[in-house]
Amino acid sequence: MKLFDLSPIPALGRALSAYALRHKTISANIANAGTAGYTPKRVNFEEQLAPDSGDGLVLRGTTTDPNHLPIGPVPLDAAHPYVENVKGSDDPLASGVNAVDIDQEMGELAKNQIRYKFASRLTGQAFLALEKRS
Repeated sequence: MKLFDLSPIPALGRALSAYALRHKTISANIANAGTAGYTPKRVNFEEQLAPDSGDGLVLRGTTTDPNHLPIGPVPLDAAHPYVENVKGSDDPLASGVNAVDIDQEMGELAKNQIRYKFASRLTGQAFLALEKRS
């Protein structure tokens, strides 16, 4: 058994990585608000962990063979944040030259900063808890 297996540190590390990538992506959207034809981008991470099935019921299947298709949300250790283009963005409040809405991006940036600070604080507390155990 590894030292961190019983702690939330691996999950918090993945969250911090996703928030850092999201910060870079939102910053790129803001920087390109005036670029003609630019397609805004989003980071997909939380959607992998809890897909919306519509009925509120989330089931996870077990794969016993590498050829089996996964069913339900992916386990945290298999979720990886990735950048994707925003599809069908026809926002009338966008910049006029592309689909970037600067107000929405600034709001997303503020939310992401709060999430990052919270996750980093929890990470620090998790390390302090490990220190107290030893």
